[in-house]
Amino acid sequence: MTGFFWFVGLVLVLVPAVLAFYIFYYRRWQRQRIASRPFPDEWGALLNDNMVLYRHLPAHYQKRLQQLTLIFLHEKRFYGCGDLILTDPMKVLIAAHACLLVLERGLTHYDSLRSILVYPGAYQAQLQSIENGVHTTSDVARLGESWHQGKVILSWQNVLSDSQQLHHGSNVALHEFSHQLDQVNGAADGFPELSAGQSVKDWTRVFEKEFSDLREQVSRHHRASINAYGAENPAEFFAVVSEAFFTEPAILQRQHPELFEQLRSYYKLNPLQWCEP
Repeated sequence: MTGFFWFVGLVLVLVPAVLAFYIFYYRRWQRQRIASRPFPDEWGALLNDNMVLYRHLPAHYQKRLQQLTLIFLHEKRFYGCGDLILTDPMKVLIAAHACLLVLERGLTHYDSLRSILVYPGAYQAQLQSIENGVHTTSDVARLGESWHQGKVILSWQNVLSDSQQLHHGSNVALHEFSHQLDQVNGAADGFPELSAGQSVKDWTRVFEKEFSDLREQVSRHHRASINAYGAENPAEFFAVVSEAFFTEPAILQRQHPELFEQLRSYYKLNPLQWCEP
C-alpha cells in the first residue's frame, strides 16, 4: 500500500512537470526550430503575386509572416471538402491570412484551432431554429464559418478572390480567423482577450456605441461605412471591423477614430503605416 501511494505521488509530480516542459520549453523550442527554416522561394513568390496585403507589408513583417506561416502549417490540419483537392499553395495562402492577424500577438491565440476545412466555393450549411415551439432545419449558403471546437471552414473561391484583389471591408479569411481570436476567452461575443494595458472600460464603451450606431443605421436603411453584416451581433461586428481594419484602415480611422484606436491597440499593428490610401 505504501508503494502504491508513493507511485501515485510520483505521478502527481511528474505529470504537471511533463506538461510544463511541453508548454514552456519543448513547444517553444519546436516553434523556434520551425521558424528558422528557409521559407520556400516559390511560396514567397506566391504570396507576393496573390496576396495584396502581403505586398503592402514592410520587409520585417513579411519575414515575420513567413515564420508564423511555417509554424501554422506544421501545427494545423487542412482538409479539402466537396471534392476539392488541397494543394500546398492553397494552404500557404490561407495560413498567411490567419497569421497576419497575429503578427504581434503570437500564435498562442490559435492554440485551440486544430483544423481548417476548405470547400471549392460557397457551400450549404444546416441552420436550425425554433419558432413557436417548432424545430426547423434549413439549408443556407455559406462562405465561411468559425467553430468554438477548433475548426474554421472556408470557401476557397472567396479566399482567393479577396486575397488577389483588395475588396474594401471584405476578406472572408480574416473574418473567420478573427472569430477564432474572439473565442480565445470563451464563446465569440465581440469581446476578445485584450492586449496588455488595454482598458476593458474603454473597449466596452467604444464597441457598444459603434455596434449600436450600426444597428440603428441598418434598421433605418441608411448607408453605413461599416459592413451591415456587423449589425447581426457583437461577434460579427468584431469580425467585420477587423476586416475593415486591415483592408480599409484609412476609411475606418477617418470615420471611426476611437474604434480604429481600439483595434490598433488590440492587434498591436497600424496598417496605415504600410497600406496605400
